[in-house]
Amino acid sequence: MSDSFRRAVFPGSFDPITRGHENILRRAAGLFDEVIVAIGVNQDKQGMFPLEHRMDWCRRTFADLDNVRVDAFEGLTVDYCHAQQAGWLLRGVRNGGDFEYERTIAQMTKHLDATLETMILFTDPEFAAISSSVVRDIAHHGGDVTRFVPDAVDLGQRGA
Repeated sequence: MSDSFRRAVFPGSFDPITRGHENILRRAAGLFDEVIVAIGVNQDKQGMFPLEHRMDWCRRTFADLDNVRVDAFEGLTVDYCHAQQAGWLLRGVRNGGDFEYERTIAQMTKHLDATLETMILFTDPEFAAISSSVVRDIAHHGGDVTRFVPDAVDLGQRGA
């Protein structure tokens, strides 16, 4: 692989993936040769939706993009990026609170791996209010979340 190959990792729980995540990734796909949607697995924390469903939703959401792949990982994100030979860490922000959090994470990432660059993309304004935690809360209470998640997401697959 040449030094000019640009591979980015877009890490998250994607529990579930939202239209905001989709917005960030679709824009990033044009900037990188490959983007890996990396679903973090924490054995101490159970997601609302099974990993298999989250991976399937992401694969189906981005099936039209040849340079996007979906994977799962455990451990430090910087270690995963290194194992994947990714030089970029992709993060999305919706608001100032997200930005402050992501800035802190980006600075810590630089301490852990000075060669890994973090790219922060701001979600388009129409998606700024959408977060996975709000979508989970609406779904938990029986509300309709179809406006907030990609068409590939079927919350009837909860399995939880």
